[in-house]
Amino acid sequence: MSTDESVALVTGANRGIGRETARQLAALGHTVLLCARRPADAERAAAELAGGPGRLLPRRLDVTDAAGVRALAAETAAEFGRLDVLVNNAAVNYDTAARAVDVDLEEVHRTLETNLFGAWRTVQAFLPLLRRSPHPRVVNVSSGSGSLTSMTGGTPAYGVSKAALNALTRKLAAELRGDRILVNAVCPGWIATDMGGPGGAAVQQGAARVLWAATLPDDGPTGGFFRDGRQLPW
Repeated sequence: MSTDESVALVTGANRGIGRETARQLAALGHTVLLCARRPADAERAAAELAGGPGRLLPRRLDVTDAAGVRALAAETAAEFGRLDVLVNNAAVNYDTAARAVDVDLEEVHRTLETNLFGAWRTVQAFLPLLRRSPHPRVVNVSSGSGSLTSMTGGTPAYGVSKAALNALTRKLAAELRGDRILVNAVCPGWIATDMGGPGGAAVQQGAARVLWAATLPDDGPTGGFFRDGRQLPW
């Protein structure tokens, strides 16, 4: 995939895997819209990561705010005319202490609003811009917690949200195959971030797994669930 004037958008990019993914995309020469819910957080991250060959442009984006998502899509259309890479990274609530039998369903609803519907509405809003790209890519940052094959009890809101995100990945990939848009889910693995906690792998490793899917060649896979470029069980 060519990076010449390529425009990428990363949600939840002010910290953790999203921030490092934005940095790695910019290092390849992409113009990266580094998105965060609070403008100051996006501006701080973009300033701290500046200096590579690509541009890092801070943008406010709360994926639970439908009007805000549509507004950023309109702004991106006016400024760039297209979007080449969309990385749906924003996620919340790794609820390891909760159990499905008695979890607060309002908490589950809030988790789905970001982890599933946030990615869904962002794809819908930016789809016209992705269709204008010569090499469009969508990466849904998922988790092994969403694999039905290995799923057990615990972490109900997060696990169900990621399983649903995987299902959305399959639906979008099938429907967008004719538009040449490659849509894949990626598990970055257990990474030492604010959400993942200590003991995980370096954030650079997790982001590199996302970067792989963001920069696939035109004949690359679509509708898959991957870690380190290898298919994971659904």
